[in-house]
Amino acid sequence: MGAGDVSKRILLGRKLRSSQLGETLLPKRIALPVFASDALSSVAYAPDEVFLTLSLAGVSAYAFSWKIGIGVAIVMLTVVASYRQNVHAYPSGGGDYEVATVNLGQSAGVTVASALLVDYVLTVAVSISSGVQNAASAIPWIQGRQVEVAVVLVVVLAALNLRGVRESGVFFAIPTYGFMIGVLGMAAVGAFRGAGGSLPDVESAHDTIIPASGYPAGGHLTGLALVFLLARAFSSGSAALTGVEAISNGVPAFRKPKSRNAATTLLLLGTIAITMLMSIVILANEMGLRYVDDVARLRDANGDPMPVDYHQPTVMAQLSRAVFSGFSPGFYFVLAMTGIILVLAANTAFNGFPVLGSILARDGFMPRALGSRGDRLAYSNGILMLAGFAVVLIIAFDAQTTRLIQLYIVGVFVSFNLSQLGMIRHWTRHLKTERDPQARRRMMRSRAINTFGLGMTAVVFVIVIVTKFLAGAWIAILAMCCFFALMKSIRRHYDNVSQELAADEEDRILPTKVHAVVLVSKLHKPTLRALAYAKATRPNVLEAIYVASDEATTKALVQEWDDRNLGVPLKVLYSPYREIVRPIIDYAAQIRKANPRGVVAVYIPEYVVGRWWEQLLHNQTALRLKGKLLFTPGVMVTSVPYQLQSSEIARDRARREAGRVKAGDLRRGTVRSGGQAPPSKQVHR
Repeated sequence: MGAGDVSKRILLGRKLRSSQLGETLLPKRIALPVFASDALSSVAYAPDEVFLTLSLAGVSAYAFSWKIGIGVAIVMLTVVASYRQNVHAYPSGGGDYEVATVNLGQSAGVTVASALLVDYVLTVAVSISSGVQNAASAIPWIQGRQVEVAVVLVVVLAALNLRGVRESGVFFAIPTYGFMIGVLGMAAVGAFRGAGGSLPDVESAHDTIIPASGYPAGGHLTGLALVFLLARAFSSGSAALTGVEAISNGVPAFRKPKSRNAATTLLLLGTIAITMLMSIVILANEMGLRYVDDVARLRDANGDPMPVDYHQPTVMAQLSRAVFSGFSPGFYFVLAMTGIILVLAANTAFNGFPVLGSILARDGFMPRALGSRGDRLAYSNGILMLAGFAVVLIIAFDAQTTRLIQLYIVGVFVSFNLSQLGMIRHWTRHLKTERDPQARRRMMRSRAINTFGLGMTAVVFVIVIVTKFLAGAWIAILAMCCFFALMKSIRRHYDNVSQELAADEEDRILPTKVHAVVLVSKLHKPTLRALAYAKATRPNVLEAIYVASDEATTKALVQEWDDRNLGVPLKVLYSPYREIVRPIIDYAAQIRKANPRGVVAVYIPEYVVGRWWEQLLHNQTALRLKGKLLFTPGVMVTSVPYQLQSSEIARDRARREAGRVKAGDLRRGTVRSGGQAPPSKQVHR
C-alpha cells in the first residue's frame, strides 16, 4: 500500500464492499440528528433575524415577535404534515424532485432540483457562518478570523462525511442531542425562574434602539409600512423551515420500515423545533432583549453610543448568560452546543446534496460521476462539489449570516410549492381508480393536507419574494436559473450522445482494409515487441513510421533497419520544424482519406515504470500523440507496453497487497487460522 493509500485510509477508514450497504442504514435515533440538524439548528438564528428585522422600527415592534413566531410554527406544522404524506407516497428518496417530475413533468422536476441544490449550498454557508459568529461571542480569538475558521470547518465537515453517512451520524448525534437538552433546559429553567419571579433581564435590556433611517422616530408604524415590516420579519423567521425537506430526500438511508421511520422522525423534528423556537422568542420578550443589525443604532443605559469595537452577543448568548446567571457551566454548555450544532447542521446538506446529485446523475441531468459511491459507500464527488460551492459563498459574503440569509429560503419554498402541487395531482390521479372506501378516505385526507400546505407555502413564498428580492434573493433566483439551464444542457448532451451511439445495421459492416502503422523512435526492444504484435494482428498493410528531425540519426536508424531485415518497410516522415506529433497525424489522415472505408491502426510502444517520478521522464510524446489521434476519424490507437525493471516495484506492491491478511478474512473463511489462504483462494505468485 502506497503512502497515498495509507493516508486515504487513515482519513476515510477501511473500504466497504457494496454488500455492506445495509450496514450504513440509520435507526431513528441516529437519523434524527443526521437529517434534522439543519431544521433544529435554525432556531439558533431564525429568532435573531426576526428581532433584527423588527428592530428597524425600534423596540415597540418587538411586541409582534411572538405572533410572528406562532405564524412560523403554524407553517412548520403544515409543512411537516405535508411531507409525512410525501415519504409514504414516494419512499425512493427522490423527495420533492421525484414528486414534481412524476406529477408535473420534467421541467418542474428540474426546477425543484435546481432550487434544492442552491438551498443545500446556502445551508452549509449559513450554518457554518452562524456557528462561527456564535463561537465568536465566547472566544474573542475568532473575531476577525470568521472566514478562515468557517472555511476550515467546511473542509473538516466534508472529510467526516467522506467516511460515510452512518459514521458521521454517530459523530453528530451527541452535539445535536446536547443542543436540544441545552435549549429545552434553558427554557425550563427560565420558566421556573419566571414562575418564581426571579427571571433576570438580559444584558441589553436597558439599551435603547434608534429606529433605522426611513422609520418614524417614535417607532410606531401603521398601514402598509407596518404590514411590510411584519412580512419581512416573518420571511426571515421562516428560515426555521429549512431542512424539513431533507428527510423526504433521505428515506433510503433509514432502516426498515423506511417510510414509517421517516414519518416518525419528521413528527419528532416538527415538535422539537417548534418548542425550541417559541421558547426562545418568549424568553427574549420576557427578558427585555435588544438586538440590532448595526450597533451604531444602539445606545446604552446612559444614552451614549456603543464603543466602535463593541461586539453584540447573539440572542442565544444573551439568553443563556442571563438564565444561567450564577451557573456559568450552563451558559458555556448552551453556547458550545449552539456553535457546534450550527456547524454540524450543514451535515443535513452534506447528506441531501450528494443523494439528490446521484438521482439527477441517474436521470442524466448531472455528470454521471455524481452517481458513483466512494470507498465508504458515500457519494464522494457530490460531497466535494458541495464543499467547494459553500467555500466560495463563505469567502464572497465574508461569512456574514445576515448577508447570506437574504439569499436563503427562496429555494426551499420553490420546492415546497411544487411538491405540494405535485402531491395534490398524485392523490387526484389515484382517487380516479381507487374503489376501496377506506383507502379513498385516507387519500382525500392526504389531499386536503397537501392542499392546505400549498396554500400556506404559496403565501409565504410571495412574502419572501416581495420582501427579500432586492435584498439579495435575486442572486439565489439567478443561481437556480443557471442550475436549471446547466442541467437541461447536460441532459441534452447525454440524449444526443445516446442517439449517436445507438447501434444500427451499418455498424456490422467490416472495414475494407486495415492499414497498420508502428511508430518508431529507436530500434530497441519496445519497437520490436510492437512490430511483432502488429504482425500477429495480420493487417492488410503494415509499415513502420519514423519522424526525422536530425539527418545523422535518421541515416543510422535506416542503416540498422536494413541490416536487421525485419520484413517491414520503414517510412521516414521529414519534419523540418522538429515536430513529432503533427507529421504522424497528417500521415494517418492521408491514409484514411485515400481509403474512407478502411481503418488506420496505430501501434505506439510505451514504457511501464514503477515510480511516480519516472512517469514524468517517459511517454510524454506518446501521451500527446494519443490525445490527438483520438480525434481523428477512422484511426484506432493501440498502446504496446514494455515493462522496465522498475515496474517490478509496482508488481511487488500489488502482490503484497493481494497476499496481506485483512481484518475479517479469518471470519469470512478467506484464510486459514495460520494466516494462509485456502487452496481455492491462495494468491499465486
